[in-house]
Amino acid sequence: MADVPGVTMAAISTNATPPSNGMNSNVQILGKPSATDQPTRLNFVSHGYFPVLHIALAQGRIWDATEDHNAAPVAIINQAFAKRYFPAGDALGHSIHFPDLRDAPPFVVISPGGNGNLLIVGVIEDKLDDGLANPVLPEAFVPFTFGLRMGTQILVRSEGSPLQLLHAVSAKVNSIDHDQQTNNGVEDLEHWISDEPEWARGRLLTWLFGAFAALALVMSAVGLYSVVSYSVVQRTSEFGIRMALGASKTHVLSIVFQSVLASVGGGLIAGALLTLILSRVLVHWAAQQQFSVGNPLLLVASAFALTLVAAIACLIPARRAAAVQPIIAIRCD
Repeated sequence: MADVPGVTMAAISTNATPPSNGMNSNVQILGKPSATDQPTRLNFVSHGYFPVLHIALAQGRIWDATEDHNAAPVAIINQAFAKRYFPAGDALGHSIHFPDLRDAPPFVVISPGGNGNLLIVGVIEDKLDDGLANPVLPEAFVPFTFGLRMGTQILVRSEGSPLQLLHAVSAKVNSIDHDQQTNNGVEDLEHWISDEPEWARGRLLTWLFGAFAALALVMSAVGLYSVVSYSVVQRTSEFGIRMALGASKTHVLSIVFQSVLASVGGGLIAGALLTLILSRVLVHWAAQQQFSVGNPLLLVASAFALTLVAAIACLIPARRAAAVQPIIAIRCD
């Protein structure tokens, strides 16, 4: 697959396509007391699986192509696995065993010695492996040649749209083995994930929260403009007296902005503090949803918008009041 024009990286995965992947299995850890239930997700992949999906390595190493070819008894675990079963942080160098892994041809063919122990050589950073909404589960990765199955996933990263390479990839498969064929239900990873129910629910919630937030911002801007402009208009006679005593228009405008600055600035500071406090509450509430609700750019943009509205609410009536003749302004009282 890597020789197909347009393909930058290729890898093999038997059952490790995110966001929900792996075969449920129990694991035994050599040298430690064996619990009755030590669940983990078991994945069969090639060494190129991790760079293709941009999965970062936290500790140790990734096995190489030679170890892939020889079905080397090695394993890579995720951070959730390491934290649960190796709380001391000493996962590297330990051996694990999967008692549920058995030879069952033609559906599963285990390599010679495949029922033995596996040496942990690396730890990867956590990624979603049980859907988009559930917490990350412990998972382990072994060379795909360790246990061959009837179906195999070929993961391809391309320079452009990967679906444009579907015909070339299928032709490459047929050129190697005419008895093999590709599945018709092929999707790119973005559409694969967007078909998940959690994705649709998350987008709906995002649009709803965004719409209500925009409505709240508009209502805040309208209310702020009304209050500020009304308070400035109420001081028209004061401005007339000041101008009659020799105050300039610039001086009048500066008085207006200084008076409004205290109230509007205080409101913005109080709103920012409440936003930060409520954001922490929402983060705790949405922790199981894998959401992030803190965006300082949105907070700054909202504060800037309200400040701009307040400035316009000051400027327009203040300019009108400053343009009125002092005697007329005094008679307005």
